[in-house]
Amino acid sequence: MSKSTFVCIDAHTCGNPVRLIKEGGPELLGNTMSEKRQYFLEHYDWIRKGLMFEPRGHDMMSGSILYPPHHSDNDFAILFIETSGCLPMCGHGTIGTITIAIEEGLIIPKIPGKIRMETPAGLVEIDYQQTKGKVDWVKLTNVKSYLAAEGLTIECPQLGVLTFDVAYGGNFYAIIDPQENFSGVHQFSAGQIIQYSQTLRTLINTRYPNAFVHPENETIRDVSHILWTGSPIDETSSGRNAVFYGDKAIDRSPCGTGTSARLAQLYAKGKLKLDEPFIHESFIGSKFIGRVQEETTLNGIKAIIPSIQGWAKIYGYNTITIDPEDDPYAYGFQVI
Repeated sequence: MSKSTFVCIDAHTCGNPVRLIKEGGPELLGNTMSEKRQYFLEHYDWIRKGLMFEPRGHDMMSGSILYPPHHSDNDFAILFIETSGCLPMCGHGTIGTITIAIEEGLIIPKIPGKIRMETPAGLVEIDYQQTKGKVDWVKLTNVKSYLAAEGLTIECPQLGVLTFDVAYGGNFYAIIDPQENFSGVHQFSAGQIIQYSQTLRTLINTRYPNAFVHPENETIRDVSHILWTGSPIDETSSGRNAVFYGDKAIDRSPCGTGTSARLAQLYAKGKLKLDEPFIHESFIGSKFIGRVQEETTLNGIKAIIPSIQGWAKIYGYNTITIDPEDDPYAYGFQVI
C-alpha cells in the first residue's frame, strides 16, 4: 500500500483528546452510518490503528471523520474512531467534533445553534453556543438509553465479589458503585482501576454471553466500558467516575455515553428526577452536566432520552502520513 496523508485538527473535551480527520477519510459503502461503520471496520481499520495507536496516537486517543448526511433534514454524519475500535456513539467525541467543525467552518448548520448528526447508534440532536467565533459549550441530546441489567455479580481477582449494573448510553457500561469490596473510585489510583478493569471486562462478557445486545441493532453488543463511581472532588458535583475503555485507558472527561448510561441507571432506580441536573465529574475533576430530558421506550423497554453538556478546546493542527513502504510502525502499535 502506498503512502496516505491525513490532515487533522486536534482538540480535547474536558481533558480527553479528539482528533478530527479533516482530509484523507475514505469513501464508505452503506445506506446508514451503522452500515458504513461495518464497512470501515472491514476495509479501513488500518486508518484507525495508524492514527489512534502509537506512535501517532496514544492510549487515550479518540477521533472522528465527517460524512454527508443520508437524510436531507440532517446536517452531517459521523464515524467515531479510537483505540478501542469504532464506537457506535461517543459523547466527548461529539462535543469535541462539533467544537472543531463549527470554529473551523467545516460544517454550516441548517439552523444556527442547532445540529442534527447521524451516528452509527442513531440520530443525535445538538445545541451549541458560540461567542466571537468560539464555541462556549455543546449540549447533545443522546440516543435512547436504558438500564439493561441490575444486581449482577462477578469475582474480581484483586477485589473479590463485586455487584454491578449494566446500562446502555450509546455503548454498554458495567457500572460499579461503592460497596463492601469497593469503597469508591476516590480511594484508588488510575493504574489500579485500569488493572482491575482489564480483567473484569473479559470476565463479565464471558460470564454473561450475549446478555447485552441493543434491541434494534445487534452490531452493538457486549460490555465495552467499565464505569467506577465514587465521591466527587467538588462537593457541589453529583458524583464522580473513572471510565475504563480500550485496553488501558481512563477517560479524562466525564464520558458522554457513560454519563448517559449513568443517568439511565439512576433514573430507573428512582435516584434521579426528570430534568434534574446531574453534575458528573471525571477522574481529573472536569465536569459534564447531564439531564434526563424525557421518558421513552426502546423496543418495549423502558428508556430515557438523556442530554449531556460540556466544552472542548482546539489545540493543534496535524498533517499525518502513513507509509507502510517506509515505516515498519505505519499501522501503529500498542504496549499493553
